[in-house]
Amino acid sequence: MSDGTNSKSAARKQRIGVMGGTFDPIHNGHLVAASEVADHFDLDFVLFVPTGEPWQKRGRKVSDSEDRYLMTVIATASNPQFSVSRVDIDRPGDTYTVDTLRDLKVIYPDAELFFITGADALQKIMTWRDWEEMFDAATFVGVTRPGIQLRKEDLEGLDTSRLHLIEIPAMAISSTDCRARAAQGRPVWYLVPDGVVQYIAKRGLYQSSTGTVGSVSPATSACETSGRNTAHAASASES
Repeated sequence: MSDGTNSKSAARKQRIGVMGGTFDPIHNGHLVAASEVADHFDLDFVLFVPTGEPWQKRGRKVSDSEDRYLMTVIATASNPQFSVSRVDIDRPGDTYTVDTLRDLKVIYPDAELFFITGADALQKIMTWRDWEEMFDAATFVGVTRPGIQLRKEDLEGLDTSRLHLIEIPAMAISSTDCRARAAQGRPVWYLVPDGVVQYIAKRGLYQSSTGTVGSVSPATSACETSGRNTAHAASASES
């Protein structure tokens, strides 16, 4: 006869974190957020899902999806709790979070999904396609850096039983800043994983018109980067 602990363990649903984003490039803020949420909610693993064609970013140039996918693979390779999915990249057309969750529900029908996004993005989530269905498919975790005040009362109209807010350290990094630094010939060491720094340099991503890439000099630390845009640190597919 098995004891109660074993029975409880056997009955527990698999808990999967889902971090969707453009990852252009993926940076250490994404990784810290995923790790902290995995620990806080006792997740079995976190699935990073690079967007295919992010519809809300049609106005700016986005790096090729394969480059963004490979940077995400490189960044997450050392953590056995992290995996990368191609569901959005391989799906034709614009990327919508509801499609991501639908596909993952087919792949993991018995799992409990936790969608990780920037807390600021949650304030706009009711503008996303079929947002009510998204809350049926997953629990939403909004992450922000300490000192940013965002209460559940600020998210009126959302199902707060399926919504959690959590403060995350090291959230003062954004993909926007990383791209700008690289384009200006400034270093991105310690802002993005080492392998991603090398990939950016090898592929010549985010080059300025002068052809320089700011990813090869370790002289500047992450302390110089600005935390102006918290939502970029763990952005959802729609943002």
